[in-house]
Amino acid sequence: MTWLWNTAEMMAVMGGRPVGSGPAGVTGISIDSRSITPGEAFFAIKGERVDGHDYATLAVANGASLIVVSEAKLPALGRLTTPMIVVEDVLAALGKLAVAARVRSRAQIVAVTGSVGKTTTKEMLRNVLAPSGRVHAAVASFNNHWGVPLTLARMPADTDYGVFEIGMNHPDEIRPLVKMVRPHVSVITTIAPAHLGNFKSLDEIAAAKAEILEGVEPNGVALLNRDNKYFSYLEQMAHANGVTNVLSFGQHAKADFRLADFEGTGEGSTIWAVVNGETMEVHIGAPGRHIAENAMIALGVAALFGADLEAARDALAGIRAVKGRGQRHRLQLGDGRLTLIDESYNANPASMRAAISILAATEPDESGRRIAVLGDMLEMGEFSAKVHEELAGPLLAAGIEHVWLAGPEMTALRDALPDSVHVQHCPTTAELSDFVVRNVIPGDVLMVKSSLGLGFGKIVSALIDNYPALPDTERQL
Repeated sequence: MTWLWNTAEMMAVMGGRPVGSGPAGVTGISIDSRSITPGEAFFAIKGERVDGHDYATLAVANGASLIVVSEAKLPALGRLTTPMIVVEDVLAALGKLAVAARVRSRAQIVAVTGSVGKTTTKEMLRNVLAPSGRVHAAVASFNNHWGVPLTLARMPADTDYGVFEIGMNHPDEIRPLVKMVRPHVSVITTIAPAHLGNFKSLDEIAAAKAEILEGVEPNGVALLNRDNKYFSYLEQMAHANGVTNVLSFGQHAKADFRLADFEGTGEGSTIWAVVNGETMEVHIGAPGRHIAENAMIALGVAALFGADLEAARDALAGIRAVKGRGQRHRLQLGDGRLTLIDESYNANPASMRAAISILAATEPDESGRRIAVLGDMLEMGEFSAKVHEELAGPLLAAGIEHVWLAGPEMTALRDALPDSVHVQHCPTTAELSDFVVRNVIPGDVLMVKSSLGLGFGKIVSALIDNYPALPDTERQL
């Protein structure tokens, strides 16, 4: 049996004490009692809304061989006979285990942050590095104060490449996480208006993202977007934090990993990438210039890690957009088809513009229409009316003539669009969902996008439930 962690080692690292006779080791770590598998350890983390201790019994029923609990909650778990490790604070104990995982690892580590593109870049890195060694990366967007230590604690000792996504919506969130991860390469995808309501300006967002430069290993690399206006500032911040190796990606003539040319369609793209002085023709299975920019990051990291670049290039052809981030569904509608572009996971001004460009590049069938189904961008604060209103420009430039909206903030966009655009605004997601299902016609292309809090995934689900999938529906990564 191959253990992820030896139980005695876990206990020593976390400063815990045993209750019961525990197993020799555990095969994995989980904080979700529903998805835990036999042989794994369950960490009963107390979150903002739920307390993992309340689900310890379910975790045991689903096969947990060991549970990690807090001293204060132990009396309430008296009926459980499953072996335990008792600690003062479960999340803090997970953090200690994460640090130990990093200490024991000989993997090459990359950490990714940025206003947009973090998860897509993480998935690309997982795919392009896989032909060259064993890759460890989070299964989802585990990029916060519990997701990063969980991902790190789950990293097997024999990992060759570790890929970590680090997010934030306030200052001082990235700093403690990157000091756990200690990357050899820190990537900032871009600086753009996201979580703007929690900051006074883009300058403050740039400063918060720059925290990822504080944990770079000696002789490590900062990989920055040369096309972003904050490049020079981030370069200065890298040097201020002792990072002497600053490299860049982008279309800029001086970019170290340069996107020399781009040809895109609604289905994918071909790029010409200059890597280590050589030009590579690269086919990418997901559409959008922003996806091509993420691909340049992936190729750059592969080059820095000494991975097989030809295999990395070939892997990009198999990339597909993931659920909620551009995944496509082709649905049967009458005698024709409906193309659904699912961008429902989240939204900010930069990602909205990118999604609109993908909609513009996707051809409707016959008499079909391009339809933007948009919901509020949350956490925009005092800038909200302005950033919603400003979406009118890219929609008009893209020739989108049908715009269906929901949410109170989207009234600003509704009022900014001219009469030449067919606009439908509904107060709620549920009302818009009913409208969308009733009003699509064969040949339509719909792009559905909003902040996660609007629940636009329900619109995607409603369309999939009402119209059967055609065989060519794209698979998810």
